[in-house]
Amino acid sequence: MTRLHQPVLYHEVLTGLQPRSGGRYIDGTLGAGGHAAGILERSAPDGRLLGLDRDPTALAVARDHLAPFGERVTLLHSSYIHMAEVTQGFAPVDGIVLDLGLSSLQLDDPTRGFAFRHAGPLDMRFDPHAELTAAVIVNEWPLADLADIIFEYGEERQSRQIAQAIGQARPVRDTQHLAEVVARAIGRRAERGEHLHPATRTFQALRIAVNGELDAVDAVLPQAVSLLRPGGRLAIIAFHSLEDRRVKNFFRDHARVLQDGVTRVPSLKEITRKPLSASAEEIGRNPRARSAKLRIAEKL
Repeated sequence: MTRLHQPVLYHEVLTGLQPRSGGRYIDGTLGAGGHAAGILERSAPDGRLLGLDRDPTALAVARDHLAPFGERVTLLHSSYIHMAEVTQGFAPVDGIVLDLGLSSLQLDDPTRGFAFRHAGPLDMRFDPHAELTAAVIVNEWPLADLADIIFEYGEERQSRQIAQAIGQARPVRDTQHLAEVVARAIGRRAERGEHLHPATRTFQALRIAVNGELDAVDAVLPQAVSLLRPGGRLAIIAFHSLEDRRVKNFFRDHARVLQDGVTRVPSLKEITRKPLSASAEEIGRNPRARSAKLRIAEKL
């Protein structure tokens, strides 16, 4: 299990959620089940967990990993944007965790097309049954629209230069071909003085667009709060500023007594005014943790 997946900020999530016996919890981004296993262990003997994931491969791995917990765990193939619908009869809950973005299981599988270390299909779907793929965006979308998503979702300043290069290279065959096109268009990292591969931001942008990730964050936050019982906690790990900014603003807006000059009853209390980051020791074990930011709020 450690080889397959190291749950990011594991101890910080469990400390923040404070799982207890008899509690009910939701893991909306189950992955390989690392955080879920910790919650179930700490809520023994009768805490329960409902796990959701869009990726059937991840669900299969998690089902094996969490089998020792028996009927205390229920797993569903579903996106967290449907959380309120699929958790009817299970809520209210004492805690919810969302580990946004990409899991190591997905990143390390070249057939999923999330990375460019090995040649793989331009796919990038969390749910393989979804229609939109990265190949459609890269090879069929108008170049102006392609440039817009690379700029907006990848925060890439040279987005138009990249889009033009992609247009000239069409059809782009696979992930390595795309990475090479981007690198030629804007220069390799040594030339730019950066530690990131020049295609990293473009790949991030495509993945966000394929999976509608930012819209999903906006959709799940109010649902999650509505499912918590008073005193319940919401823990969210984000891996880039676009997601983290949405979480931060939502938490702060709902923790304010005054908003637009109107006195209101806040619905949340920020447990982490500043996000928690991984320790140097954790980053040494799991480099993916380097960009992780954890925010926790409690329902009032």
